[in-house]
Amino acid sequence: MSDSLYDETAAAAAASVIRAYSTSFGLATTLLGPRVRGHVRNVYALVRVADEIVDGAADAAGVPLDEQRRVLDALEAETYAAIDRGFSANLVVHAFARTSRECGIAQVHIEPFFASMRTDLERAEHDDASHDDYVYGSAEVVGLMCLQVFVNAGRVSPRDPDPDLVSGARRLGAAFQDINFLRDHADDSGRLGRDYLGVGVGAERRIEVLARIDADLDAAEATIPLLPADCRVAVATAHGLFASLADRLHRTEDVDTRVRVPNPVKAAIAVRAAVAHRTLLPARRPASSRRSPA
Repeated sequence: MSDSLYDETAAAAAASVIRAYSTSFGLATTLLGPRVRGHVRNVYALVRVADEIVDGAADAAGVPLDEQRRVLDALEAETYAAIDRGFSANLVVHAFARTSRECGIAQVHIEPFFASMRTDLERAEHDDASHDDYVYGSAEVVGLMCLQVFVNAGRVSPRDPDPDLVSGARRLGAAFQDINFLRDHADDSGRLGRDYLGVGVGAERRIEVLARIDADLDAAEATIPLLPADCRVAVATAHGLFASLADRLHRTEDVDTRVRVPNPVKAAIAVRAAVAHRTLLPARRPASSRRSPA
């Protein structure tokens, strides 16, 4: 990755997004090797900004739906333009474009993501087919973007990942998304008026979704040893965190309860992942020298 001041500033802006928005995913990314860590943060930052357009900040600011769509379209267009020219005045887009160019994240990965974000402005309830389309764009392709980073960061020219890794990335992304749908059901249905899973149908549907999540997690876990060594602990940690959430969802009958993984359990999951993959956790700076999150 380039060492220019602007590039460094863009990377810092992307890193601040993940620190502010995600404790679990943020923990996992700290366990990535330096070769890939910044790139994954760049991917997450663009995804997060797009999500805020359709789910959070734009709506809170009173932006009408038609204008949210125009803002989302403009972000997508700027992303493609930045990849082509190697620069954007939007720091988060600039950071993502640098990662895209180095790691081979192509429009075929990006376009489905923006299509799913656009769906949030157009559709409130989903059937099985629309759910699968939405999850592919909103989560599976994000896993594929990260996989492009894992395989290609630091290479002279990108190459296609192994098909087994592609399947594992897609299934892990799908499991993560369905878990989030279940744990955020109260907010999605109450604040946003959305039902991605049809869980309002009853307990039988919830059991069906959890069974699918378990199968996806199991399939994804089997591919972790195939990843580059500097990615395995982080991916195993993310997998463990969401598997723990799934276990808690299995034990929770109240669909409006948002389950959480306590911090000591998160730490234990990270240590188990490090031991399982025979990799030492990166050394941390003394607390007094750490910078506060932006």
